[in-house]
Amino acid sequence: EENGHQNKRLKRGADEEDAEDQSKKSPKRKIVLLMAYSGKGYHGMQRNVGSSQFRTIEDDLVSALVQSGCIPENHGEDMKKMSFQRCARTDKGVSAAGQIVSLKVRLIDDILEKINNHLPSHIRILGLKRVTGGFNSKNKCDARTYSYMLPTFAFAHKDHDVQEEVYRLDKETLDRVNKLLSCYKGTHNFHNFTSQKGPRDPSAKRYIMEMYCGEPFVRENMEFAVIQVKGQSFMMHQIRKMIGLVIAIVKGYAAESILERSWGEEKVDVPKAPGLGLVLERVHFEKYNRRFGNDGLHEPLEWTEEEEKIAAFKEQYIYPTIINTEREEKSMANWLSTLPIHDFNSSAVEMQANNKNSKNSSDLEGSDGCGDDSD
Repeated sequence: EENGHQNKRLKRGADEEDAEDQSKKSPKRKIVLLMAYSGKGYHGMQRNVGSSQFRTIEDDLVSALVQSGCIPENHGEDMKKMSFQRCARTDKGVSAAGQIVSLKVRLIDDILEKINNHLPSHIRILGLKRVTGGFNSKNKCDARTYSYMLPTFAFAHKDHDVQEEVYRLDKETLDRVNKLLSCYKGTHNFHNFTSQKGPRDPSAKRYIMEMYCGEPFVRENMEFAVIQVKGQSFMMHQIRKMIGLVIAIVKGYAAESILERSWGEEKVDVPKAPGLGLVLERVHFEKYNRRFGNDGLHEPLEWTEEEEKIAAFKEQYIYPTIINTEREEKSMANWLSTLPIHDFNSSAVEMQANNKNSKNSSDLEGSDGCGDDSD
């Protein structure tokens, strides 16, 4: 038995040495990786070096890159050494179907298979492409598309007694939801849709290209729908607050006029929908593709060949996690019960006066303090 263990150790040592030899011979090149992951149980995408108690997606990714021989160990400790950059900094609990990271790696044989062998099944590298040496996935990104999956009973009017399992969204309500979501298109001042940005901060202005809710569908006896939003970039909590305000209007808690008011300078109380359901769907590199996509040296950063794998990953890992967590933890139902606490009619002066007089003023923002869609 002892000899057997010793032989295994020797064999493993030899395998590791072979991998090391091969990786030393392999050239270092700038690449992008197409990533999909289920974010439940993680404290977001971005790695916090030296903080092991809050596990992130990048912790698992860097570990797999080191173990597969793509990067030396010291590059894992200092990510600048491999020019690492993520396209979007998804936060706690948020999933992704089309996250992109750029970095320098050794182009070893069977690179995707080797990286994935060292990753948990709910994190997958689905594609790889070579890019220009100066490529930075965050700076070169023109736009990001997110989706938000929610149970449709969220849109039931507050005066109706609704049974969550049997509620079905009618066409008239869906049309109203889409009319409201389309109001967000264009450039608006979203200072009320994030924290720590004043109304005159230029960076609070954001450009939304499209936003709509798709046809509802039933999963495990509960009806869901998916809202899609494409924008140049998003601030912390912005998407969840955009959706939260539309839900408040459709349910009858707020007047439609609050949308126009929220883009003005006055402070408006905007509710923040739960983080569950938010997914980074894809990121867009249109300018880069026009300049380098057909130069004969680089491929355009499009992933049509990987679309089947992306769809399969969502069906296997992302959607079941959202559905099961919603059924078990009732995050949407619990959040909906907080909407009456919000004051949708007060002006900023009235709100400040109310806050001074209210013992429960700290509850106005709701209890969910994490930002999920920050870039």
